Amino acid sequence: MVRRVAVVGAGSSGLACIKVCVDEGLEPVCFESSDDIGGMWRFKESPEPERASLYRSLVVNTSKEMMCFSDFPMPDDYPNYMLHSQLLQYLRLYAEHFYLLRYINFQTTVKSVTQKPEFSLSGQWDVVTINRDGEEEWHVFDAVLVCSGPYGHPSLPLSSFPGYETFTGRCFHSWEYKDAEALRGKRVVVVGMGNSGGDIAVEISRSSEKTFLSTREGAWVIGRMSTNGLPLDMINISRRINILQLLVPQTLTNWIIERKLNRKYDHRLYGLKPRHRILDRRILINDDLPGRILQGALVLKPNLKAFVETGVVFDDGTVEENIDTVVFCTGYNESFPFLPPALSDGTNGELTLYKVKHHD
Repeated sequence: MVRRVAVVGAGSSGLACIKVCVDEGLEPVCFESSDDIGGMWRFKESPEPERASLYRSLVVNTSKEMMCFSDFPMPDDYPNYMLHSQLLQYLRLYAEHFYLLRYINFQTTVKSVTQKPEFSLSGQWDVVTINRDGEEEWHVFDAVLVCSGPYGHPSLPLSSFPGYETFTGRCFHSWEYKDAEALRGKRVVVVGMGNSGGDIAVEISRSSEKTFLSTREGAWVIGRMSTNGLPLDMINISRRINILQLLVPQTLTNWIIERKLNRKYDHRLYGLKPRHRILDRRILINDDLPGRILQGALVLKPNLKAFVETGVVFDDGTVEENIDTVVFCTGYNESFPFLPPALSDGTNGELTLYKVKHHD
């Protein structure tokens, strides 16, 4: 008997899972709550509740050679680092080439995923969905692949900052950000220094009166272009590099990489230097951030501490007045409300799906 597999979401992960299931002789049934494939790579002028949202200028941080599906290379005319719309088109080509659309139920939301009473013997799951007509449907599957992503529930910690209730400016999460047009000529604070925070701060700084980037710990910053103009990941992700990292003590590797980066721009002088070593956390990939700092268009500030009526206070006690907007690039809360609570181990909400196995 062919095993049936539920695939939740038809973004890049969901499409790959559908294809692998077919290749392995399984029967995939994909449930996609929207009316199209692509997931987070579908740009929308207005963000939709509980869906990922991206900004108009977003360019991927992984080169096409490294991020393409191994069995479906990207077209030759695609740039090494592409705009989100080109990546979405690639996903469409992938889905069409492998005839994946036939397995997708669009405008169908997964309401719940629960283990059947005899799960310890059968390993099967009850899945309840709501179709486009608002009707509930019940299904039984031998496995469930959750591919809906963690970027639909923005974390906006306003209550953590005293004075935010009386602040006269606007506060919003990067989930709502589309472009900098509405911030032209404004004084803006961007909070958070992940890849989105870096991108958004740089973009806003090109048209605002002044942009401040507030960071708790700083970051090691590196551009997409590496030696001889080749993509960063093509040069740095290789067997040779992996072997060297195994042979060379990490402390020495950290020193070598940090020294190389600081020769280009001293992270301490630019206010970027973090407390952590470069290999301890993810590096910030941004081609323009140091240049905007050098030009004075972007000013690094420590962590946001509080609000005053027309401005903000930072951890070092400095105050910036006449702030029009604060953009919070403060990440997302992982939320999969259709899954049973037992699938979380209770530590930082981390999901442990791979540990849930039925007994043979």
